[in-house]
Amino acid sequence: MNLFLFKPSQPLTSFLIILALVPLIIIAMSDPIDSDSSSSSAPAVHIIYTEKPQEEEPEAYHIRTLTAVFGSEEAAKDALLYSYKNAASGFSAKLTPDQVAQISKQPGVLQVVPSQTYQLHSGPNKLH
Repeated sequence: MNLFLFKPSQPLTSFLIILALVPLIIIAMSDPIDSDSSSSSAPAVHIIYTEKPQEEEPEAYHIRTLTAVFGSEEAAKDALLYSYKNAASGFSAKLTPDQVAQISKQPGVLQVVPSQTYQLHSGPNKLH
């Protein structure tokens, strides 16, 4: 009987996959605090998931992708909030609805989602 949860040939890969899924499970089980997803034209923080760049540093790739929407590298750098490089490939940036539509069409962009803040349940009094 095999007592291992993972195949011994790929324990690190399996562990990393499970580790990446934990935040998604936590988010799915939590309540949104700020779900103000109004259709205003004000910039809002979005998470942009991209293909992993092959021959370029992730941050440079993210800035280049934003530059195609903002028109200048300086504006792209100002809009870039964070570059994700390890568990996922992508970045967060402040974008207007029009910019979301534009960046969604850029090569290598897989998905654009609004960023939300969640609060975890902290006890029996917090359950709904």
